[in-house]
Amino acid sequence: MDFSDKIVLVTGASRGIGRTVARSFAKRGARVAVHFNSKAAAAQETLDSLAGGPHMIVQADIRIATAVREMIAKIVEEMGRLDILINNAGIYEDHPLADVSYETWQKSWQLVMDTNLTGAANTTFCAAQQMIKQGGGRIVNISSRGAFRGEPTAPAYGASKAGMNAMSQSLAKYLAPYNIFIGVVAPGFVQTDMARVHLTGPSGDSIRNQSPLGRVARPEEVAYAALFLASEGSQFMTGAIIDVNGASYLRT
Repeated sequence: MDFSDKIVLVTGASRGIGRTVARSFAKRGARVAVHFNSKAAAAQETLDSLAGGPHMIVQADIRIATAVREMIAKIVEEMGRLDILINNAGIYEDHPLADVSYETWQKSWQLVMDTNLTGAANTTFCAAQQMIKQGGGRIVNISSRGAFRGEPTAPAYGASKAGMNAMSQSLAKYLAPYNIFIGVVAPGFVQTDMARVHLTGPSGDSIRNQSPLGRVARPEEVAYAALFLASEGSQFMTGAIIDVNGASYLRT
């Protein structure tokens, strides 16, 4: 997987999966735009750790449509084009129906859907518009096992990722004639800061034992799937969803 001189935007690249994806692309020759919303210092750490370059940092609250448009324009202005978009930015928020107020319920749904689904949709729109002008591109969306397995205490998260899957497959059909190909990676639990509270708590062993491998995914394993879907030769997999959950949830 050679990405020499490809321009890649990784949203939510200040930590976790996004940081590892950014590093993986950079190691393979890409120039990376490291997106963050509020964690500027962490995004700088990501940037400083990237091989090759030159790379850049971009800040945007992807819930805000104008901020997304300005982010894409800034990348194109500075780097000349945009070849690959990795929609990784997202949030998880518990809101168990029996335990929260109606107001909290509404706020959680609004926040999660605006970030995980609408934000990704707007980033996809702006990136795809540029890719159409260029004659093609790749988009990889980071979804979740929860879109299929369910998220009992975080239904907005599960719904947002299910919506991302449907959006990806709809746009894979629409954008293929423009030489733009879309893939989805759906991990289960991943060894990141976001999951640490679960993995180090009393439920840690049961989470690890959901997989016959007795562990959760490493960020590098999720990144590998994302890079594969963005690579030359994977075009005919457009619309595909790759599960990276260690056989913890199998679907047919």
